[in-house]
Amino acid sequence: MKLAMSQTAMSGSIQENLDKTLRAIRRAGEDGADLIFFPEIQLSPFFPQYEKRDAGPWVMTPDGPELTAIRTACREARIWASPNLYLELDGRRYDASPMIGVDGEIMGISKMVHISQSRFFYEQDYYTSSDDGFKVYDTPFGKIGIVICFDRHLPDGIQSCARQGAELVLIPTANIVGEPLELFAWEVRVQAFQNTVFTAMCNRVGREDQMEFAGQSLLAAPNGALLHLAGDGEELILLDVPLEQTAQERAARPWLTL
Repeated sequence: MKLAMSQTAMSGSIQENLDKTLRAIRRAGEDGADLIFFPEIQLSPFFPQYEKRDAGPWVMTPDGPELTAIRTACREARIWASPNLYLELDGRRYDASPMIGVDGEIMGISKMVHISQSRFFYEQDYYTSSDDGFKVYDTPFGKIGIVICFDRHLPDGIQSCARQGAELVLIPTANIVGEPLELFAWEVRVQAFQNTVFTAMCNRVGREDQMEFAGQSLLAAPNGALLHLAGDGEELILLDVPLEQTAQERAARPWLTL
């Protein structure tokens, strides 16, 4: 399959961020990508860097204009997409990644399970923990799991997806300069190796108040190899991901069955 990752900077304008998202979807479709995904809360500034603010202006809904526009773009470009949004469902607000098919249909919504609360990441002030765990989606090109940002730091997320048969796990994230970025890359690589699964992480870039997002989106193979590491600027990353290697690695190392 061909995977697209939109490593982008966000502004304080939902419309500007949405326009950038729609352009990325169209370009990825033109370049033959099967699926595109994005950084964490891609249509808003990173409001969780502040404690207990009013985040109402950044709340979106499944039938709202932003997600409707993204679904339309997927249908027109004939591409799957997984945006990450601040989404309200049944009166609760989540850090959520819908999975959208080529017909613009929402195939499901993954939500963050483990919610962080630390300096610059006051996420418990804004997010509800998922009530339905980690999800894997059947696509024409393979089984795709989603593990949102902080969830990758704990072992159950990527492993849960792999045990459900995921051949690729997507990680929308918001990593900043000053965090242990080399360790973060190794963390993803080790879990890809342990769980014999391709693992891709897409990050924000740019400065937002006191936070400078680091980029360095990456792809790790089921054998732990680092297949791609991006720089710190905006770019649409296009990568060929041979998902058949997942089955090959699992046959050679059937660790998930032990």
